[in-house]
Amino acid sequence: MATVLSVSGSPSATSRTARLLRHLDRRLVAQGHEVIPLDVRTLPAEALLGADVRHPAIAEAAALFDRADGIVIGTPVYKAAYSGLLKSLLDLLPQYALAGKTVLPLATGGTTAHVLAIDYALRPVLSSMGAGHIVQGWFTLDTDIAVTDDGHLSVAPGAAEALAQVVDQFAAALGGRTTLLAAAG
Repeated sequence: MATVLSVSGSPSATSRTARLLRHLDRRLVAQGHEVIPLDVRTLPAEALLGADVRHPAIAEAAALFDRADGIVIGTPVYKAAYSGLLKSLLDLLPQYALAGKTVLPLATGGTTAHVLAIDYALRPVLSSMGAGHIVQGWFTLDTDIAVTDDGHLSVAPGAAEALAQVVDQFAAALGGRTTLLAAAG
C-alpha cells in the first residue's frame, strides 16, 4: 500500500488537531497504509523561523515529504487561516514538494466561520506546491472533539462519520495512485 505522511501544524502540545490526526492515522494503518506522523511543533523553532533549510531536522522533514505517496495536513484555524507554524514549514520545502502527491487537507476550529479556510487559504498553497490530487478536505469544530481523562479521543458521531468518509476517499485515491505507479513501473 501507500506511505502517508500525517502532518500536524498545531503549535500546542495538547492539540486537538494532532490528536485527531493520530486518530485518523489508525484508520489508514488499518487499511494497510504505512503512516508517518510529523508534528511540526517538534521541529526546532530557530530553524523554522530562520529559514534554515540545511538544518538536519528540516532536511529530514523534507525527505519525509519526498518519500510519501500521500500527505494528510491538519491545522487549527486561527483568524481564518491555517497556522503560522505550518506556513513556516511549507515555506521551507522545495517549490514542488507535493508534486504527484495525493493530499488530504483537514482543519479544526472554534466556529463554522472558519470552514472556508481549507479552500481559500490552505488549498491554494498545496496546489502551488504541485499536489497531484487534493481530495475533499474537512473542517471539524473543536466542540466535536473531546479528550477523555485517560487521554482517549472522542469525536461527535456526525463529525466522526464525515471524517471516516473523507479519510476513506483519500485512501481510495491513494490506492489509485499506487496502482498507477505500479503499472508505470
